[in-house]
Amino acid sequence: MSQCTLAAAAKINLYLRILGSRNDGYHEVAMVLQSVTLRDGVHLTTHPRQEINITCNHPQVPTDSTNLAVRAAQLLAEEFPRQATGVGIHIDKQIPVAAGLAGGSSNGAAVLVGLNHLWGLGLTQAELQTLAARLGSDMPFCVQGGTALATGRGEILEPLPPLSGGAVVLAKFQNLSISTPWAYRTYREQFSHTFALASAQESDHFVQILARQALPEIAAHLHNDFEKVVLPAYPEIAQLKQRLLATGALGSLLSGSGPTVFALYADLMQAKQAVMALKNDDAAVDFFVAQFCHWGMQILS
Repeated sequence: MSQCTLAAAAKINLYLRILGSRNDGYHEVAMVLQSVTLRDGVHLTTHPRQEINITCNHPQVPTDSTNLAVRAAQLLAEEFPRQATGVGIHIDKQIPVAAGLAGGSSNGAAVLVGLNHLWGLGLTQAELQTLAARLGSDMPFCVQGGTALATGRGEILEPLPPLSGGAVVLAKFQNLSISTPWAYRTYREQFSHTFALASAQESDHFVQILARQALPEIAAHLHNDFEKVVLPAYPEIAQLKQRLLATGALGSLLSGSGPTVFALYADLMQAKQAVMALKNDDAAVDFFVAQFCHWGMQILS
């Protein structure tokens, strides 16, 4: 038996444009993705029994083959049957479930990275990302982490200079989830006439702003096309966003298709003070304080 523990970072979208529909059923997108220090712990133990089992401290996380962590282990076992062993997976879930923060994808990516290490596969990061893309559009970024421009369906990544400084508050209604397929379908139904006008040049402009490393300027240019359909359908999320801004946030945005909203603050103290004030107003919302980080996965032991 051998084992390892990994930290798997959550991600937020600083920028998200939907550029059009694709023939494969996905959508062409341009996104700027950012890892944050809110993270899950993923513990892997190999054993001689040729089976994959999973446990989790969160009751809403599936413990069957629908979990991306299990699917990642199955994929590697199929690709490398001679090196594969049985594996036990335990997830210490800190990233909220169904939140638009790529928690499930980060767990799957952690299994790819961890089993590459435990089974001695010697796969490069690029090879792991190719495998990750077979499981989900977010997973290649979760393997890499940091700051990146994502295009295609989200799997084509261009690393960007890492962000530093500031702080992030993430806020999620405890009993609210949003279907990503619903969000894409609704956006397509309402805004497909804008697809021809959508341009990757706009994301290039945001990347230029990002390179200047001025957090107030970055916060002023945050953008997510999903807000056009999610905020009208879920006014409580729009109200939460305004409450975050009212605490002195530099900017606030829906993450992915939601329902999590994040806000950027000048420093950690301001972020913590904002959470203290907001917690007193609404017990139905979970708040998390994080910072930007330059990694997606870390092998801790």
